[in-house]
Amino acid sequence: MKNYKYIWVAIFTIPLNFKNFIFILFLMSSGLSWTQTNTRAKLDSFAFYIEQSKNNSDFNINTRLSYALKAKKIANKLDLDSLIIKSNFNISQLQLHGGYNDLFLKTSRENLKLAMQVKDSLSIADIYNELGNYYYRQSTDSAYYYYHKSEKLYRALKDYYNTASVLLGIAIIQKNEKDFTGSEVTSVEGINLLEDVKPDKKVTHNNINRTKSFFYNNLGMVFSELEQFDESINYHKKAIVLKRKLDGDNKATIENSLNNLALAYKNSGQYDLALENYNQILKNENLINERPAVYATILDNYANTLYLLKDRNQLPALYFKALKICDSTGASYNTIIINQHLAEYYYDNHKLDSAKYYAYKAKDIAQNYHNDDLLKSLLLLSKIEDDTIAVKHFNAYIKLNDSLQKNERSIRNKFARIRFETKEIEQTNKRITREKIWLLFISVALLLAALLIYVIISQQSKNKELRFIQDQQVANEEIYNLMLSQNEKIEEARVLEKKNISQELHDGVLGRLFGARLSLDSLNKSSSEEAIKIRSKYIQELISIETDIRKVSHELNTDFISGSGFLDIIKTLLETQTKAYKLKYKLDYNGSIHWEDVSNKKKIHIYRILQESLHNIYKHANATIIKIGFSLKNNVICLTIEDDGDGFDVNKAKTGIGLKNINARVDEIKGKIQITSEKDLGTTVKIYVPI
Repeated sequence: MKNYKYIWVAIFTIPLNFKNFIFILFLMSSGLSWTQTNTRAKLDSFAFYIEQSKNNSDFNINTRLSYALKAKKIANKLDLDSLIIKSNFNISQLQLHGGYNDLFLKTSRENLKLAMQVKDSLSIADIYNELGNYYYRQSTDSAYYYYHKSEKLYRALKDYYNTASVLLGIAIIQKNEKDFTGSEVTSVEGINLLEDVKPDKKVTHNNINRTKSFFYNNLGMVFSELEQFDESINYHKKAIVLKRKLDGDNKATIENSLNNLALAYKNSGQYDLALENYNQILKNENLINERPAVYATILDNYANTLYLLKDRNQLPALYFKALKICDSTGASYNTIIINQHLAEYYYDNHKLDSAKYYAYKAKDIAQNYHNDDLLKSLLLLSKIEDDTIAVKHFNAYIKLNDSLQKNERSIRNKFARIRFETKEIEQTNKRITREKIWLLFISVALLLAALLIYVIISQQSKNKELRFIQDQQVANEEIYNLMLSQNEKIEEARVLEKKNISQELHDGVLGRLFGARLSLDSLNKSSSEEAIKIRSKYIQELISIETDIRKVSHELNTDFISGSGFLDIIKTLLETQTKAYKLKYKLDYNGSIHWEDVSNKKKIHIYRILQESLHNIYKHANATIIKIGFSLKNNVICLTIEDDGDGFDVNKAKTGIGLKNINARVDEIKGKIQITSEKDLGTTVKIYVPI
């Protein structure tokens, strides 16, 4: 990855042209290709080391562990949680098989923490299963606890094969703790799950049949303990049939089932069938070398069957042979039942000393385990010993029996409590899930309600805005109509005035001109001094008429310029509003604005701005006089509104609806507004409107 970063540095320091662009693309593709190749090589190495760590035929446990640690190192470099969890799990399995119990627990707990962080349910289930395997021979309730947690996760993942495999461990624990009914139910459930498992590359038909055969074997032992020997024999036969179909060398597991079947026959009184199965096992000449402890157990069972058949020819030699094998292999636990059988044999032959010797020997060894074998030894001694001692052993038997029953009951209660707590947790999780769903539903409902309310409010606001715009439009139309009406009145006044002027010119000026013309015509024929004086008089009259005409012309011209109707409307507004508000006003207008060139839209907005300003001054300013000014500069109309009111702080003042309307109108006509105000000195508003 470091080289890849250097490539990017190089790219950003190359001047960009076409050739360099091609070179950059080459560098980028080379960097990506190098990264992918490097990652692929690491993944290949990881797979190789994992495979080597599982090769138990060529490597010992320590060599396999070293390969597993190398795989973990690569997983850490790749920083892939899935590979780290996989490598850790592989290491923990090797540590467990190698007897490194402390390291196994440490690795498993660290791996469990990581798997929980990334919510890898399958890995969590695998780790729980492995912890159950670890505690299987050490702490029954701990093993049951981890198996149970693992089973629930596998079941949730619909991994029925692994669910059934964990149920097998639970069923065996239940059987060992004499929860025979529970073990039967668990075994049947496991078999039913296996019926639904479809074979694939990971779970073969062979795997399914092997696990199923173990369930049948467990059921055979359960029914044997319940003294339902026909059922026991039936299940052991089913187990043997499946085991004979399995791939590979399954001689050992078949022999175990044959031994269990023979034991069921023996316990049911079918001694000949029991001997037949024992002989079938003992035909394996390699058994004594391959599994000496098992050979000794089968030899003892074979001898005990002969004893029950009252065939004593090979006894006690077979017992001693089995005992010698156990002593040579250090299988002291297996010697308990052999010593018990020897005690029974000698007691039956009235050799009490030998019977007591082997009975006490069995008891002494069984005391290290404090289980059913010790119970049988105490019962045997109560039978062999004399009165007082027999009573003592029998009392010890009763006490131990009560203790074992109490302990078994306690363990079964623990199992029930684990199941209950797990069920309670599941119910709690379901309740939490339901609550989350309801919370989500309520949240969505509230969100939709809020959205709906927002839409309604927004729509209402838009409707108000539309109504406001409509009202404004109506008001603008009214103002426009008012302006048109005012213009019509002005135009009527003009027409009337022109008519009056025309009449004045016709009746007055023209009559005088006509009279003067006639008089001058008559005087032109005379050149007397009197005629000259009269002509001079009429010339003065003509000069007077000229002055009158000039005056009329000037008045007509003045009326044309000043008669713009918009200003009259403004004057009417000022007069009406100030009178209503009891204010004085002053209008400053220099006549430089040709309102005919200004659009009606701008005139309407100017009118409404002035109207709103007057209203605001009346409402807030406490003013006595208002000065209104119109001026034109650089083709921009400047409207100035000044009052002598209270004034306000422009920066701190809240923008009311009136000022908002004014700003909106100014924006509408692409104008600008400037407000200056001081406390007790009044306010000045300047509005600039381009023509």
